[in-house]
Parts: sequence; structure tokens; C-alpha cells
Amino acid sequence: MRTLIQRLAPVLQLTRVTGAFAAVANVWFVIVWTRAFPAEPGTIQIAEGSLWVLLVAGAVMALGLYAFGAAMNDILDAKRDRTLRPNRPLASEQISEELAMGLVVGTMMASVLGALVLGPEAVAITAVVALGVMMYNVAGKFVPAFGFPILALVYAGHMLAPNMHLVFVWPIWLVMTHAMIVSVAAHAMEHRVPRISPRAIVFAIAGWALSSALLFASGPLRNTESLLWPDWVPMRSLIWVAAAVLLFVVMCLRRIMRLGIGDRSGEKVRRYGTLWPAIYACAWLVGAGKLHNAWPLLALTVLGVLGMTALREAYAFVEEPIEFRR
Repeated sequence: MRTLIQRLAPVLQLTRVTGAFAAVANVWFVIVWTRAFPAEPGTIQIAEGSLWVLLVAGAVMALGLYAFGAAMNDILDAKRDRTLRPNRPLASEQISEELAMGLVVGTMMASVLGALVLGPEAVAITAVVALGVMMYNVAGKFVPAFGFPILALVYAGHMLAPNMHLVFVWPIWLVMTHAMIVSVAAHAMEHRVPRISPRAIVFAIAGWALSSALLFASGPLRNTESLLWPDWVPMRSLIWVAAAVLLFVVMCLRRIMRLGIGDRSGEKVRRYGTLWPAIYACAWLVGAGKLHNAWPLLALTVLGVLGMTALREAYAFVEEPIEFRR
């Protein structure tokens, strides 16, 4: 078993599969939400397709995009990681550059194949999101003023891929805002370079505001009943979502108070930030009274947390067997 884990661990670390389930939750949420509300316009594929087929296709698309971005990030950062993070799979030569490039191509192909089931619009948006991922990894992360808004748009784009006609876009706005705030906070706590200047913060906020305006212009303005909040979405859902946001803030503050501001607290904030979009998805559906529709996301969230825990233990088992731990 340990030999098998040793062989798989570099690939799993390269693609950061432990956090990929949140990307799946984002896509699943749009599919489930569209089917749960008859007033929500959707595609023919979502309206007439089997839920299981749609969920599997959405998972393949989301996992492919997530792993594509993670693998590309490590390939582009391989030289720097040899100095700053020598334990990364490529930097430590646990995995070859040829295999890493194969993963980039393979995961991109998988995301497109998954999108094909969701319709031609999903394929087009997947290609645009992949381009955004490339822009972020090549240049965006080195220019915080533009990198953070690009990252937020990537999150919004991959959520909209199953249904770009979505009217109720508040859940997407929440995830893109959450992703940007988490990235800024973790970047600052981990003292990553380049440092975030006040000017970069101003430009990032301006980019986020523009992205938010475009998002709401593409969604609520198609709804003639209410520009911002459709009548068919219960307002009580805000209570559940606000509780989820508050819980995230409390969890992060507890870790920061315990560990102080530094790399470890930044890593914890990133980990919680990766998990929380799935919790937001469950909160929106349960708060809207769609508990019977929310079961795929509730199950995914539970399995995702268990899977993250199991994989962390597996990595620890490889790097530091139980008989050597103190």
C-alpha cells in the first residue's frame, strides 16, 4: 500500500486534487439550481438530460480545469520551486516534466470532453476559462493588481459554464468575491512576492467591481420581475449563506490568532477557502427550501472533507511513517 501511495502522491500533489472537489461543487450547484427552479432559464441539456449524466460530465469538466491549472502552475514555477519549495513534485524530481506536460494536455482534453455533454456553450466557456487560467499563471500572479481580478473571473466563468443564462447570479458573485479575498489574504500572510502595494489593492478592487457589474448585467437584467433578487428565491436563504460566511471568518480568525500571521496561517486560510464554496452551495439550496435537490452537494461536501483528510494522512504516511513520528 505504501508503495502505491508513493507512486500516486506526486501526481495527486501536482494536480492538487485534494481541493478539486470544491470546483466540482461550484459546477454541480449551477446544474442543480437550474433544475430546481423552473423559472431559471437553462440549456436543453440541463432541462432534458439525466441528472447523473450531467453531474458526471460537470465533475469531469471541473476536475479537468482545476488539475489543468494546478499542473500548469507547477510547470511554470518549477525553477523557482527548486529554491523556495523544493518538496514540490517537479522541483524534487518525483515526477518528470514530460509527465507533467502530459497531465496538462490530458486534463484539458478531459475538461472539454466533459463540457461537450453540457452543450456547445459550455465548451466555449471552458476554452475561455482555460485561457484565463493560462493568463493568470503566466503573468497574473506576478502582477497582483490584475492577477486577483483574473482569478475571480476564472471562478465565475467555470461556474457559469453549465448555464451561461443563469438569472440568479448572487451565488456566483459570492464565490468570485470569496476567491479574491482569500487569495489576497493568503498572499499577504505568506509574504509572497511581489508584495501587494496599496496601488495594487486599488486596481484589484476596481477590477473586481467591473467584473461584478458585468456579472449582474449578464444575469438579473434578463429577469423582468426583479433586477437583483427574483421573487421565486426565498430571502431566508440569505440567513443560511450569511451563517456560512460568518463561520468561515471565525474559523480563519481562530487559526490566525493561534498561529500568528505567517506561512502556516496563510496555508490554513487557503485550505478553508478551497473548502467553503461547497458549503456556500449547500447553504443556498437548503436556505431556498430545496433540501431534496441539495443531496448531491451535501454528499459531495462530506466526501470531500473525508477525502482531503485521508489524502493528507496518506501524504504524511509516505513522508513520515507512523513508526518514526513523535
